[in-house]
Amino acid sequence: MQFFGSSDISPSPTVPTASGNNAHMMYVFNRNGVCLLYREWNRPLRTLDAQQDQKLMFGLLFSLKSLTAKMDPTTAEKGNLGVPQLPGQGCSFHSFRTNTYKLSFMETPSGIKLILVTHPRTGDLREPLKYIYNLYVEYVAKNPLYTPGTPIRCELFNTSLDQYVRSIA
Repeated sequence: MQFFGSSDISPSPTVPTASGNNAHMMYVFNRNGVCLLYREWNRPLRTLDAQQDQKLMFGLLFSLKSLTAKMDPTTAEKGNLGVPQLPGQGCSFHSFRTNTYKLSFMETPSGIKLILVTHPRTGDLREPLKYIYNLYVEYVAKNPLYTPGTPIRCELFNTSLDQYVRSIA
């Protein structure tokens, strides 16, 4: 699998999963916090409208990234709390688990943030998130009709994403 590579999408990576595992929802944010994509597959309860939900999710990510950078026991220099760090700088988190869901997170060097919320028994989703990012690059970023920073409305990407997420869930 190539992370920033060729025009071919390599075979899907295998994912450690638990039986009965389900993907609930996915968010894609750009570096400015604009939600480019929100997809639901199995979300039994809706408590907020979509815009509030997206703001809360981005705020959660911002807070967790800031917290993990501040709590890093291996780096003496810790910027001010709340100051964004460049991808790859300092300590970062990949996932957290509650009793009802697991949130998996990946941020790319370009600032694209991928969030996948799944069943709490789901295994490590770092490789699947890289694969989903490859789908994004191939079908969205390389699409000459796509305007960066606007919501993703690419049927080929949506279809490929849905098929892949169903295969890991």
